[in-house]
Amino acid sequence: MTEARANMGRAQRFFVLVIALLFAVVSHPAHSADRTLRLFFWQAPSILNPHLAPGVKDQTASRVVYEPLASFDAEGHLVPFLAEEIPSLTNGQVAGDGRSVTWKLKPNVKWSDGVPFTAKDVVFTYAYITNPDVGSSSIGTYKSVDKVEALDDLTVKVTFKDVDPAWALPFVGIQGTILPEHIFAPYNNKAAVNAPPNLAPVGTGPYRLKEFRTEDVLLIGDDVVNTVKIIYEPNPEYRDRARLGFDEVTLQGGGDAKTAAKAVLGTGVVDYAWNLQIGDAELQELEAKQIGKVALYFSSYVERLMLNFTDPNRETSDGERASLQFPNPILADAKVRLALAKAVDRNKIAALYGRTGRPTANLLVAPVLYNSPNTTWEFDPDKARALLDEAGWRDTNGDGIRDRNGVPLTLLFQTSVNPVRQKTQAIIGADLAAIGIRVEDKQIDSSVFFSPSPDILNTSQHFYADLEEFATGNKSPDPGSYMVKWTCAQAAQKSNNWSGLNESRYCSDKYDALFHASETEIDPEKRIGLFVAMNDLLIAHSAVIPIVEWANVPGLRNDIVGFNPTPWDSETWNIADWRRKP
Repeated sequence: MTEARANMGRAQRFFVLVIALLFAVVSHPAHSADRTLRLFFWQAPSILNPHLAPGVKDQTASRVVYEPLASFDAEGHLVPFLAEEIPSLTNGQVAGDGRSVTWKLKPNVKWSDGVPFTAKDVVFTYAYITNPDVGSSSIGTYKSVDKVEALDDLTVKVTFKDVDPAWALPFVGIQGTILPEHIFAPYNNKAAVNAPPNLAPVGTGPYRLKEFRTEDVLLIGDDVVNTVKIIYEPNPEYRDRARLGFDEVTLQGGGDAKTAAKAVLGTGVVDYAWNLQIGDAELQELEAKQIGKVALYFSSYVERLMLNFTDPNRETSDGERASLQFPNPILADAKVRLALAKAVDRNKIAALYGRTGRPTANLLVAPVLYNSPNTTWEFDPDKARALLDEAGWRDTNGDGIRDRNGVPLTLLFQTSVNPVRQKTQAIIGADLAAIGIRVEDKQIDSSVFFSPSPDILNTSQHFYADLEEFATGNKSPDPGSYMVKWTCAQAAQKSNNWSGLNESRYCSDKYDALFHASETEIDPEKRIGLFVAMNDLLIAHSAVIPIVEWANVPGLRNDIVGFNPTPWDSETWNIADWRRKP
């Protein structure tokens, strides 16, 4: 009976495989494997509108089609896409008073449906992103903008509300991609989220959408993986079509990180795989097959231990927890926070990441000019114990847990469900137990922990715990929109529907003064100094404990060249340059 069932299972898998392969052959008879670029995401993209994208996977899939005026390369230099040239003080396109910038656009650019691209599309994109009914995820980049004007078909002027040293953020990078007015104008309203163009994009980029399949399969070794499949073809209106390396690009989404790693490194059935979040030992074992390689690069992301400055257990009269009215009874003490910083073994945690992580003392690590040379970290449990003694936390009953006024020193530590993070919780729990602190762990599904919904309680924004762990970083070389999250006004609270960026509710007048000075400082060196000072203040206050600087971990087949990732845009930003070696 068991053998019969096994045979039946094999037959069913074979039937599914045959149907899938026949479908692939019938659908794409004209393209050889060498002329098809195969991308794989273990989280399936659900939308192809970069300004409504819920995650990096959706932005990366959208970037194949859409382009910004310019983008930043890995060194932080601006590279023109739809712009004819990069504005500067020298060419007069950046105003001397820092209140406006003028962009000259490339002539003769067309959308993939043949309609001319003009400055009116840039003006429309601004109106769309900043329309509250649309609910764009890109809106933060445009908060400093007062107005956007089309001076003529090929000239756009952006005027800011005040002096803006970060003039190069609007219309730059993934959050600067331009949408066609003639396609999206009917959906510049509450209908935006369900607009048909979200799954049928019309762009100026090197490839255009051919088909979006919500159900497909991918064969990886003996495994059949259910996927979403997006098929692109060369954009016939692209200004430099002759240099494109492929006749077709396919993007499949599904499975998990191990599946993706096996697909690109172990079997080579795909050419690129996104975000290979598995152990480095497993990656190296797959790389030994010499089919593919890990193309890791460090960016701005830092895995950090966040400390809650408010009391997650006490409620206000109207039922608000973690309110600014009630400081955290343990972590409001700077000595306790410093003790935690000295008790965490960052080298041991970094070892979990292998090549893909390195310990750091800084919260702001990129670009390199902002990575402070003034900070250090040390693993010193004895100093941590002494600090807790000074703070009045002692083990008075011999149970191994410190207490004060009869209250044991216990901290609740939450993070998302992730194998590396659970191992990190175990390391930190052991480190803190060694200095007399009991840690209670809580794991939350990623879809809940990172949910933007104010109605879901177990999120990083509500932060109903003492400690939480996640990674984030600045999305552009200008760290203003990243460092603003530590200002007092950004505290996530019930009054702002938990939309504030400051999850820990840290507040410092000195920090706020540094940040506000950065908003109008147009001297680049002085501005760098202000951001370094902000980072140093956070570390000095032990407001947060940076743990590991993350590397991005895409995988590539060995015969793919031209992949040149930047931390400041999607990994497909230069897909027009990708080629397959003969």
